[in-house]
Amino acid sequence: MLQALGRRFERRHARPGHAPRAGSAPAQVFEHQRRLQASRVALLCRLLVPVEPGWRIALKRAPDLAAACTAALGPLDTPALLPLRELQGLSGAWQWQLRGVPVPALATLLGGDARVHPHHGVFAPVRSEYVDLVARAPLPPAAAVAGALDIGTGTCVLAVVLAARGVADVTATDRDPRALACARDNLARLLPQQAFTVRQADLFNVSDAGAAPARLYGLVVCNPPWVPAPAEVGLDAAVYDPDSAMLRGYLAGLAAHLAPGGEGWLVLSDLAEHLGLRSRAELRGWIQAAGLAILDRLDIRPTHRRALDTNDPLHRARSAEVTSLWRLGRAG
Repeated sequence: MLQALGRRFERRHARPGHAPRAGSAPAQVFEHQRRLQASRVALLCRLLVPVEPGWRIALKRAPDLAAACTAALGPLDTPALLPLRELQGLSGAWQWQLRGVPVPALATLLGGDARVHPHHGVFAPVRSEYVDLVARAPLPPAAAVAGALDIGTGTCVLAVVLAARGVADVTATDRDPRALACARDNLARLLPQQAFTVRQADLFNVSDAGAAPARLYGLVVCNPPWVPAPAEVGLDAAVYDPDSAMLRGYLAGLAAHLAPGGEGWLVLSDLAEHLGLRSRAELRGWIQAAGLAILDRLDIRPTHRRALDTNDPLHRARSAEVTSLWRLGRAG
């Protein structure tokens, strides 16, 4: 039935007049695709499944999703109705958590089949090119003295890369408790002998009651969401950064948290520029206004499937996308 609903939606929106006109601005095509996707999700979520206490699904041939649902949502004590699509997502997220996501850069640094295990609601590092950039950028000597800070750590993949490259003092922060639990899990799996500091914080604003005073770091890494648009659901927050708030907040606070000779690494795709949502001039203006200087920029082309899909309405922007690691330091 879920497939039938999906086909019905596709037939309805394949009719003339439902797509942007030829030659429409990339931003218009992007907004249209987001509205279309939101409408499709709303339709598919109308198919509900009764769930009994203990996350038991009393339907023939129903899989056992108790472990997946409990891990993501906690215990269930009363009957409930959940969209089938959400249950499928919970099942998929649980499999990713159990099996892990291979990260080639980590396999090179740590050896073996190094995998990151994303928890439900934490963005998985399925696009490995940004990890490759952090794995090959030259480390500033100050990082060995003053340590490194990974802001918005998520699964903590970048914190692990820095530690595997020899940075002994790594602090990983995130504002989402689910991400912090995920980070601690992955750190224990991948580098059980390494000491890390994992702390709840919103950018540079630490929320732990017993946190140490603000300190200076030799390296501050941030991979903010790449697209300046509103997030529709929770996981969208890893992709969409309304009004570039996290990006601008990171840049604005960076200089005050760098040790002498320290660097800030900004990992950012230029997809927003190709979509007409943010310009390169704006980005450079924010960097300059924050008292920062651009020391270098490392670029890499994405290799994910959507970048090669010529049927994607956003193919023109995706095929031109470049992911960059901007090495920033204090100006002057």
